[in-house]
Amino acid sequence: MNNPPRILVITCAAIAREVNEIKKMNHWSHMELQAISADLHTTPQKIPQAVANLIDLAAGTYDSIFVAYGDCGTSGELDRLLADRGVSRLPGAHCYDFLAGEKTYASLQHEEPGTFYLTDFLTIHFERLVIGTLGLDRFPELLPLYFGHYKRLVYLAQTDSTELTELAKKAATRLNLQFKKIFTGSGVMLPVLDAKMSEWNPGSVN
Repeated sequence: MNNPPRILVITCAAIAREVNEIKKMNHWSHMELQAISADLHTTPQKIPQAVANLIDLAAGTYDSIFVAYGDCGTSGELDRLLADRGVSRLPGAHCYDFLAGEKTYASLQHEEPGTFYLTDFLTIHFERLVIGTLGLDRFPELLPLYFGHYKRLVYLAQTDSTELTELAKKAATRLNLQFKKIFTGSGVMLPVLDAKMSEWNPGSVN
């Protein structure tokens, strides 16, 4: 029996837990993950090169490489670099797209354009990644400047955690926004990765 192909998934740390859970659930021991710091979302122009560097380092070591990122504010530059290397990624502009699903996300935006989104990762790291990055811990008077045009906070929940839900509610209160929770699970990540696994290893049985 041939050995399964070695697969590398390069993922944003913000969804690394979800990707790893999918890997474990499906017993994809031949899949390896490499995560890039979610802090790069504050400087999205650096994301494409960070991803490209890992792809180039992995060349010749893995049979296939996949990127678990959205465009994430790179204005198409990530897709241009991936196209040059023959590597595909998760569909969508950002993680809200592939967690909620493009139709649900579009519906949420149509319902209320002034929506701020949290995922499990952003909820856990809200103080550092939102409050700290924007300097609201030091200059709370800037809150209306940053969030005055927002009306609500939507928590896209990957896990049905009471603790995380309470943290998300506190974040909404902190930002003076209405609160809404939608359970997404891993969104389209599971079917997309499952399809890619079948493509990479056609003879496999999940």
